[in-house]
Amino acid sequence: MTYSTRAACLALALLAAPPVLAQQGAAVPIASIAIDSKLSAEAKAFLRSLRPVAGDVRIDAAKAVLHLGDRYYFLPAADAKRVLTEAWGNPPEAVSDVLGLVMEKGKSPLDDAWGAVITYRDTGYVSDSDAASQDYEAVLQSMKDGEAEENAQRKAAGFPTLNLVGWAQPPSYDARAHSLVWARELASSDSKIHGLNYDVRLLGRSGVLSLNMVATMPMLAQVRTAANSFGQAVDFETGARYADYNAATDKAAGYGLAGLVGGGAAVAVAKKAGILVLLAKFWKLILVGAVAIGGGALAMFRRLFGRREEHDEI
Repeated sequence: MTYSTRAACLALALLAAPPVLAQQGAAVPIASIAIDSKLSAEAKAFLRSLRPVAGDVRIDAAKAVLHLGDRYYFLPAADAKRVLTEAWGNPPEAVSDVLGLVMEKGKSPLDDAWGAVITYRDTGYVSDSDAASQDYEAVLQSMKDGEAEENAQRKAAGFPTLNLVGWAQPPSYDARAHSLVWARELASSDSKIHGLNYDVRLLGRSGVLSLNMVATMPMLAQVRTAANSFGQAVDFETGARYADYNAATDKAAGYGLAGLVGGGAAVAVAKKAGILVLLAKFWKLILVGAVAIGGGALAMFRRLFGRREEHDEI
């Protein structure tokens, strides 16, 4: 039995002033996640074992609070890693730094729905001083130029090749919120449906909070809506905000906004090599293996980003 089309995503949010922080810690346990009656007993048991919460969720590593309200729910790191590995087939080493997973209320990790994987990079302060002068078309071309080597490695590992078609949404920076948003359209050698990688990066004093949403191009409108919401849904705590940066004492990342789009810390190395490459950990996240729990587990990932062989439903 083949898997139904499925999508997932990774993500995080932004900063605002601290008044709302008085309400932090108001994470509310959710009794259960919506469960499709057609799922196998094993899949249902897996979903019931998860411990989702809604409301205000503190992201300790980033010193930030994610305000989810009642439209979304959050799976803490342990549950998020279980979903990414046991349900979606990612290798454990690829999800070691995952801090949580956000999904839309009424959807489960085994539905055909996006999911937002939260990570935080303690990169240091990323300057936005050159925001208005970034040439993102040049960044796009640089990423395309680096595809041949990446695809050779994917092919040797038994995965489909991936090609960057172009921007599904060109990078745009919100100077007030210090958030950078962009989306890429990806073509896989084993699927007629193009993939969508939607990024939301929120800049803090010491690093970047990341929300990376992986879906398919037909889901662009709904993923964009969710990304816009997340981009305004985070408060960094006082002392951890972008405006709190002290050039005399704080570490700087050494790259700007184009570096985030092109792969962050990898940019410094890539410049010396004459190409721009994506961070290895990002690609590991979408190199999905062949493990699934039930009838709804991640066909989109398997078809677009790495299924090696066909498996029957458990």
